[in-house]
Amino acid sequence: MHEEPQIKIGETAQPEGGRFHFALLLAAAAVLVLVPALYFLPGRQSPPGAAPMGARFAFGPAEQAYASTIRVENIAMSRAENFLNQEITSLSGELVNGGDRGLRGVEVTIDFSDELNQIALREPRSVLTPGSAPLGAGERRSFEVSFEHIPSSWNMQQPLVRVTGLQF
Repeated sequence: MHEEPQIKIGETAQPEGGRFHFALLLAAAAVLVLVPALYFLPGRQSPPGAAPMGARFAFGPAEQAYASTIRVENIAMSRAENFLNQEITSLSGELVNGGDRGLRGVEVTIDFSDELNQIALREPRSVLTPGSAPLGAGERRSFEVSFEHIPSSWNMQQPLVRVTGLQF
């Protein structure tokens, strides 16, 4: 009798937890992609270097007195659509320091009115931040702020822009 050689192929052993490690790596990669994406997501309303949301500049008696020397000129509004098909409304203008002191920070409050001349939206925004170059006496500087969500009751008129915070 002749015996035929037999070849046994053993089962390949899969490392323990192989699927678990793959899922863990996939989850880590997703986190590494999503966290920066959420941080840089369009619609963040603070420009880079802006004062943190909720941070307010002082507006005591000295700042209130000096605020009358600051003018907001050449206000223009525009609307555009971002790549997510969201409509963005932008307000641009020039900040003019008509006083005799330099400014490191300026906050304005922008009031959008409705048809009954009531406030439909009121938003404080920093237009000059401590991280940017100071605005010297007699100087002017352009600024732009964007809004994603303006109520439909807005009367489509130019909003009121007033200085509500200063940092010398």
